[in-house]
Amino acid sequence: MNLEQQKFPIDVFIKPNVITKPIITDWIKIIATFPIEVKKATQSLSDTQLDTPYRDGGWTIRQVVHHCADSHMNSFIRFKLALTEENPTIKPYFEDCWATFPDYTLHSIESSIKILEGLHSRWETLLLHLDEIQLNRIFTHPEHGIQITLAENIGIYAWHCKHHLAHIVALKQKENWN
Repeated sequence: MNLEQQKFPIDVFIKPNVITKPIITDWIKIIATFPIEVKKATQSLSDTQLDTPYRDGGWTIRQVVHHCADSHMNSFIRFKLALTEENPTIKPYFEDCWATFPDYTLHSIESSIKILEGLHSRWETLLLHLDEIQLNRIFTHPEHGIQITLAENIGIYAWHCKHHLAHIVALKQKENWN
C-alpha cells in the first residue's frame, strides 16, 4: 500500500451530484454504527498496539480514536449552529496540534469510545428527524471559504467514520493483529 493509500484508504470524500433520501439514510447508518465498529476494532489491542501509527508520520490508533471523538463533537455543534443561526461561520480547530496533547497520547481510549457512543446516539436521533429545509441549511467553513449543507456534512462525516475505521483495520491487517 503506497503512502497515498495509507493516508486515504477509502479515497477522499466525493459529494454526489444529487443527495437523495436513500443516500442520507445510508450515511446516517454509518454514523450510527461507528462507535460499535471502532470499539470492536480496538477492543483487543494492547497499549503498544494502540500507540502504533497507522502509517509513517501518521497518528497512532489511540490518537485516531481521540480525534474522532473531538472531531465528531465539533461536527455535532456545527449542525446545531446551522440549525439555529443563518449561515454561521464555524470555528475551525488545529487537529494536528490537538493530537499532541496528553489526552490524545497517554489517555485510555475508553473515554473517547464512551463519548462516541453517547454522541452518535444523539446525533442519529437528530439526523433522522431533519426535514428537507433543515438538510439544506448551510454553514461556512472559513479555512476553505465554502458553504456546506447539512446534507453534505452528513456525507462528510459518514466518510470520516469509514476513513478512520479503515486506518485502524488496515493497520491490524498489516501487522496481523486479528
